[in-house]
Amino acid sequence: MRQRLSSEPDRYRGRRRVPTPPRSRYAVVVTSAFVGAGVVALGASHMPDYKAVSPDVLQGLESQHVADDALANRTNDAKASRGENRDAAVDKTKLSAEQAAGDVWLLPLEEFTYTSPFGVRWGKLHAGIDLAAPEGTPYKAIHGGKVTQAGYYGGYGYAITIKNDDGTEVVYAHSRRLLVQAGDVVKAGQVIGEVGATGASYGTHLHVEVHVGGQPVDPIPFLRERGVDIKLQVESVYAGMAAAAS
Repeated sequence: MRQRLSSEPDRYRGRRRVPTPPRSRYAVVVTSAFVGAGVVALGASHMPDYKAVSPDVLQGLESQHVADDALANRTNDAKASRGENRDAAVDKTKLSAEQAAGDVWLLPLEEFTYTSPFGVRWGKLHAGIDLAAPEGTPYKAIHGGKVTQAGYYGGYGYAITIKNDDGTEVVYAHSRRLLVQAGDVVKAGQVIGEVGATGASYGTHLHVEVHVGGQPVDPIPFLRERGVDIKLQVESVYAGMAAAAS
């Protein structure tokens, strides 16, 4: 090797020398690179091509898809069935309300004073009960039916007779004014007239009679059997359902 003369400029003066790593470090880096590449290549070689998927796997996936569709359809069918059941329940409730409206018996007046019972009075049969109320107070049909008579009727004054489906008849007498006429079909709770004192009457009141088989019966026990207590002024428990169905 030629020795550098002291007169020659030093080409390396002022430069930093990077230390040379030992051979063992080079070996580790190179080895790691080769191993990593091998792992990637090995993984790539084991990745299945979607075209080469096993038919059994495809069949399993298809079966799972069919099962999911069946479960979704069954859920929808169950929801529809529940909806139909709810509709049927609503229809049943409505039907029950309509039936209650047809079967209900009510008080003829909102407020009244029970003044005279059924029985013999002054040697004659008082064939009904008297309910005192101010003149002009509206009164209602205690049960649904067809009006067979409406007008002035001798000692009854202006009166109304309503025949029910079971053949019983209810008479409302001494009215000041009638709001229905013969042939009308009325519902329980419908206003049909106003309290008065026409005919053979002492004071303004509503005279109510009930006829069974053409014969007058005491309205008190008759109505009590049907949920209406005249003396306690209590109506049938189905009065609310009848009002809802009207």
